[in-house]
Amino acid sequence: MTQTLILTQPEIDAQIGALADRYCRAATPAVQALNFASGKAEGVLRGLPEPVRDRLLAATEQALHHAVRAASSSRSVVGDQGAWVDRAVSSAMGAAGGMGGFATALAELPLTTTFLLRGIQGVAAQYGFDPAAKNVQFDCVQVFASAGPAEADDATDLAFLSARMVVTGSTLQALIARVAPRLALVLGKKLAAQMVPVLGAAAGATTNFVFMRYYQEMAHVHFGLRKLALEADVPLETLIAQLREAMPLGLA
Repeated sequence: MTQTLILTQPEIDAQIGALADRYCRAATPAVQALNFASGKAEGVLRGLPEPVRDRLLAATEQALHHAVRAASSSRSVVGDQGAWVDRAVSSAMGAAGGMGGFATALAELPLTTTFLLRGIQGVAAQYGFDPAAKNVQFDCVQVFASAGPAEADDATDLAFLSARMVVTGSTLQALIARVAPRLALVLGKKLAAQMVPVLGAAAGATTNFVFMRYYQEMAHVHFGLRKLALEADVPLETLIAQLREAMPLGLA
């Protein structure tokens, strides 16, 4: 990614406003409905035996490690298909995972995580970033650090955008270890909703669709800000501060 032009302040303000709108639109009625349902699901999760909860966390971290490798390598075999195709396929995965209850839902988790990451990588590519680059892979995993679709947003969800470090294999592994517990909570609520066989298929399809849309929208905000920082020659932290100011009170 190379800097190609310097934008004027009105142009920067317009792009910041568009990204703020996108951030706010991520909280669709479907996300709000999932928020309501997830309260009950969280109670189910707390009632799970500790070995099962530990298994979920381990499975989520393993799924993230697998996803980083598989999502990137699969791009040379199957190209990006567009947001709606991604969401439809993700829904089908969730339905299949929910058909057999918890066992099939847990088996589906690595596939869903990989496909979600592929969707995020597709957005990165739209903004001119190379998903094969280590720093872009790092950024894609960082998108999972944003509040999941069953979580309330808070100011910390923009903080991950400002990370500055040399990306190596060890820093990527450290990021995965940090992101996995939060992602496990979000995906755990999905698994709880899928625990009833057959009925869980509908829950899996719905939650996977919502998850894919949400993380794609967060990816647009993430990579939109990174591209804007290059084009405007403005520090990313400055743009993040402007984005917070542009959002309605309660989301910033």
